[in-house]
Amino acid sequence: MDRFDTSLDELRVGGLPLSLLAERVGQTPFYAYDRSLIAARAAAVRRLLPQGVGLHYAIKANPMPALVGFMRSLVDGMDVASSGELKLALDAGADARTIGFAGPGKRNGELRQAVASGVLLHVESVRELQVLADTAQALGRPARVALRVNPDFELRGAGMRMGGGAKPFGMDAEQVPAVLRGLVNEGLVFEGFHLYAGSQSLRGSAVAESLHRSLDLVLRLADEVPAPVRHVNLGGGWGIPYFSGEAALDLDPVVEALAQVQGALQRTLPAAQLVLELGRYLVGEAGIYVARVIDRKVSRGQVFLVTDGGMHQHLAASGNFGQVVRRNYPVVIGTRLQAKEREIASVVGPLCTPLDVLADHVDLAVAQPGDLVVVFQSGAYGATASPQAFLGHPPCPEVLV
Repeated sequence: MDRFDTSLDELRVGGLPLSLLAERVGQTPFYAYDRSLIAARAAAVRRLLPQGVGLHYAIKANPMPALVGFMRSLVDGMDVASSGELKLALDAGADARTIGFAGPGKRNGELRQAVASGVLLHVESVRELQVLADTAQALGRPARVALRVNPDFELRGAGMRMGGGAKPFGMDAEQVPAVLRGLVNEGLVFEGFHLYAGSQSLRGSAVAESLHRSLDLVLRLADEVPAPVRHVNLGGGWGIPYFSGEAALDLDPVVEALAQVQGALQRTLPAAQLVLELGRYLVGEAGIYVARVIDRKVSRGQVFLVTDGGMHQHLAASGNFGQVVRRNYPVVIGTRLQAKEREIASVVGPLCTPLDVLADHVDLAVAQPGDLVVVFQSGAYGATASPQAFLGHPPCPEVLV
């Protein structure tokens, strides 16, 4: 929220007044992403990374085609999780050699597409290796592989734990040495490892600890590799604050850990490039969701602002995408930022379910039909992570400004 210009009565996005942007889009609701904020965040991350560390964009965070095309010039590579995302990356002009393809359930056809494209496969099972070996022979071109490892530890404080314990992602660390010893096939080109312990962490010390432990695991596994390690993707996990009371990620311990990990990697595996894979951290705070108030109702003393947007378009803000206890995203009346008259109100959508709540009992400027409600922190896992076909409402447009 603090990254946007809120100094005037009307929010500005990409230099445009919110109401004018709504006219330009042609309808509400919509998502808007500010390219200047995205570029500034990417540049800030670049300044923090040790020399030689690659920065990749995880397309799953926001696969809007225009945004993916914009990101291509800001990062060193793309990480995809489906053939659809692979097509997006290639259409955006990404170099296939810098694309990593992860995911626990890659279909045979997707593996074939990936080999034909020349991207790096983050292999998550022995079955994938077998399919890739056959595919490489059939196509007459090598399959580039990096083993995705399910580490023997978790990222403490992560919003979502992607590794450690029993997980569908990657191969358990204790199984990897045997897989590496059996990795002898002319069609398979081993390039390295992928570890991703967890996501949405706001604890810099925990991210730093995960980096150190991930490197230790990679160095142990490197004793069994059939070829020099050239690629080490340690994921990301950098979170952004969504809710009241949350502080931004303290990057000081992360930066220190990256310098130490990069130094150790250069000494022990000099051919390897360390890669960070960030999605939400690059784009999450640069996006907003905008809906228009279509009705104002008071029910037994509670004010409800009924909008034309809702959980079908922004499932995360409704609290139905990963929250255990529902909390409100930052929300404002974007056309009344400086209004002195305020009230406690709930922002709801048009769906016939009590789950369709974008903000519950929040302090807002007094709004009327026609005003525009803005939900901040909406640049990641918004439109594509929502059931937009629910109840047959129109799809939600997205714009990059």
